[in-house]
Amino acid sequence: GSQERKIAKTAELFSSLDPLSVKFVARIPVGKLRLGFSDMTILDALSVMVKGDKSARPLVEGAFNVSVDIGKIAKRVKDRGLSGLKGVAPEPGTPIRPSLAERLPSAEKILEKVGNKVAVEPKYDGFRTMVNIWVEAGEKKVMIFSRNLENTTQMFPDLVEAVKKIKVKSAIFDAEAIGFDVKTGRFLPFQETVQRKRKHDIEEIAKKLPLKLFIFDILYKDGKSLLNTPFGERRKILERTVGKVDGKIELTRQEIVDSPEEIKRLQKEYLSEGLEGALIKKIEATYKAGARGYHWVKYKKTTEGGLTDTIDCLVMGINKGKGKRAGFGAGAFLVGVKSGEKFKTVSKIGTGLTDEQWRELNEKSKKLQVKEKPKEYEVDKNQEPDTWVKPSLVVEILADEVTRSPIHTAGLALRFPRLIRFRDEKNPEQSTSLAELTKLFEMQKR
Repeated sequence: GSQERKIAKTAELFSSLDPLSVKFVARIPVGKLRLGFSDMTILDALSVMVKGDKSARPLVEGAFNVSVDIGKIAKRVKDRGLSGLKGVAPEPGTPIRPSLAERLPSAEKILEKVGNKVAVEPKYDGFRTMVNIWVEAGEKKVMIFSRNLENTTQMFPDLVEAVKKIKVKSAIFDAEAIGFDVKTGRFLPFQETVQRKRKHDIEEIAKKLPLKLFIFDILYKDGKSLLNTPFGERRKILERTVGKVDGKIELTRQEIVDSPEEIKRLQKEYLSEGLEGALIKKIEATYKAGARGYHWVKYKKTTEGGLTDTIDCLVMGINKGKGKRAGFGAGAFLVGVKSGEKFKTVSKIGTGLTDEQWRELNEKSKKLQVKEKPKEYEVDKNQEPDTWVKPSLVVEILADEVTRSPIHTAGLALRFPRLIRFRDEKNPEQSTSLAELTKLFEMQKR
């Protein structure tokens, strides 16, 4: 079949190359070149090319967030300088970096910061998706991108068919796909929803684990960008565009409120449904692609005196297991947060994992082990792990509080940290930043 022909052709190509060339050519089909620099390095380089320094980076990055095609952005800058970025706009088939929410400790603080009247929506715990629709040669096309900007269309054939029923020529929707129990109608936890992220037996798992797509924003419609349209207007356009199309698609429900009591009531209601909490949105705000800000604020479950949110940390290294844990391979792991181009440590975690989680951590980290400390890592000598792990594996951590720390390079540490889950859909760039962790630390004291 075609698979065998492809394998034969690839083998033929490899046999004519030297070992070093094979190493890099083999990475092309899987889409992971791992050249040691990120898109962000290229954005810096483009700024240096036109300005001689990194001062134009925010402008270049702003255009890149709207149209994530590094080649296209680089060509515009090379041909026309920074003026070439003025025409950059969303285009179906090219991913947009999703907008991100800030955190605040109370409903009162949220109204104070976001505005007297706000939109409140449920916060789902599923796959963040950017759904792209357009018509090509008379045929409706659909592409679904993950939060990580990966093309995940093949994983969701059921959603693709449902989306095609939306009566629109072209559109880009921001949405969340979440698993649900057909018998009870209740939403499934992320650990179950994540089983849909696979490349084999897709039809079978789609029947066993159906998804519902909740659309909460529209960024582009019929050839026109809506990024600079206020959220209140975008919502009206969204309601007119989607309507009732299919049982697999719903508009995220929304209430406009003006009191802390109403925000708390809705948060409690959403939590009772098994959701993560509430998302509060500024009605007048434009869509901030790739940016975290107070245009959106998440209001999640919080324990008395505890943190208002979990922290997405990068696994930086592993310590060998001793005693009972020797069989797992891993006995503790070093985690950190993002600080500019670097990652700084915040905790070494040796408790709070199930046996299954220890095994999974060992399996995932084994594939990522490197002999030398990655250049992005800043680690105190006394905290160095037995084995370094290259920047790839993101984990969600819950802690009782954030404290000041003289031994961790972030200057902060997590007290009683425990692993909630592995965030395979996130890359290191999307882990919690030191600035965000500092805000969480300050919010505890209020």
